[in-house]
Amino acid sequence: MTTTPERTRVQPPPSAERTPVDTVTLVSEADRRPGRVPRWVLKTVSPLVLVVLWQVLSSVGILEDDTLASPLTVVQTAAGMWEDGSLQSAVITSVVRVLAGLGVGLVAAVVLATLAGLFRRGEDIIDAPMQMLRTVPVIGLIPLLIIWFGINEEPKIILVGLAVTFPLYMNLYGGIRNVDSSLIEAARTLGLGWFGQVRHVILPSAMPQFLIGLRYALGTAWLALVFGETINATSGIGYEMNKAREFFATDVIIVCLVLYAILGLVADMIVRGLERGLLSWRPAFSGR
Repeated sequence: MTTTPERTRVQPPPSAERTPVDTVTLVSEADRRPGRVPRWVLKTVSPLVLVVLWQVLSSVGILEDDTLASPLTVVQTAAGMWEDGSLQSAVITSVVRVLAGLGVGLVAAVVLATLAGLFRRGEDIIDAPMQMLRTVPVIGLIPLLIIWFGINEEPKIILVGLAVTFPLYMNLYGGIRNVDSSLIEAARTLGLGWFGQVRHVILPSAMPQFLIGLRYALGTAWLALVFGETINATSGIGYEMNKAREFFATDVIIVCLVLYAILGLVADMIVRGLERGLLSWRPAFSGR
């Protein structure tokens, strides 16, 4: 006679029973603040307050039109320039000059900084002359540019290109040379060759510094264009501003200055958009 063993269910000891775990939801300090004012409101209100104060001072006579035109006068002048087409023509001409100069300076800076940053021999040949030339005021080169290239578009574009080259070179060169050496060793361990290290490690690590240099270079490009458009210019924002200076037309001068500010802001926003796209892999502090 055979007997089958009876299966018994073993109950786990009380200590082994799983106890429910309380979950905690983390709330940032910014989310806990009641009635927090949106950032876009603060960014909009502060310039509007300045414009309103400017208009009030002009209305009560503290600021005369010969000294500083009122905001309403500036808006009317801008509308008149838009109607006769001079505003659009000036903006297009200046933007084309900046883009051409930026292209020249960008190519020169990337080539020189890459050679100087990646190769010791390149640093010996390139870096010392670049450090000397960047201390020379770009505006002081205008007479030589006129002698070498005449009074057409070439000296204006080259002047912008020179103003762009040096900040781009300095930041890209510094970004390449400040790459963490442990990343290079890790790339070698993974079997990456020299070109693979440059493509996948060195250049991506230098990109944040390069974009900072690009933001700074765009600002200096518009500054150089102001002086460049004094070289026998017949159109452009700088030309309109210099022409208005002869007639003490402060309203036209303010319109041109506002155009420079808007174009510079748009250029900076474009670069910041590139930062968000190209540097999405890098977490950054966004402020409190």
